[in-house]
Amino acid sequence: MITEFEQTTHGPGLYEITPWVADWLVGQGDGVLTLMVRHTSASLLIQENADPDVQRDLLAFFSRAVPRSDHPSMAYLRHTLEGPDDMPAHIKAAMLPVTLSIPVQASRMMLGTWQGIYLFEHRDAPHSRRVAAHFNAN
Repeated sequence: MITEFEQTTHGPGLYEITPWVADWLVGQGDGVLTLMVRHTSASLLIQENADPDVQRDLLAFFSRAVPRSDHPSMAYLRHTLEGPDDMPAHIKAAMLPVTLSIPVQASRMMLGTWQGIYLFEHRDAPHSRRVAAHFNAN
């Protein structure tokens, strides 16, 4: 079974998509769920969903680790035609997962108590991001 989820973003940050995925899995039984973000400047993460400071701290860390191309430390970058946030977004997506595999038992993802699935937007402008989902039943 295959579907696609669409998440509108409003700039850099983590956008939780767990509820959409959970709703789609209702009635599917046991198996493996594979998710893949269909963009080269965004990522997927499983992270804590209880304290929003976790998402803010992750965003701050990656912003410091890979600043915009107009930052002096990034002067070596050549791919700058699409804006100063574009190549750093590609670098972040290369550092972080773009696919996730999650075991599913009795139609429920086997996530930990405080875990959620997030689309991690790396670009500054709003985007409509697509996440492909494939459920392989046992």
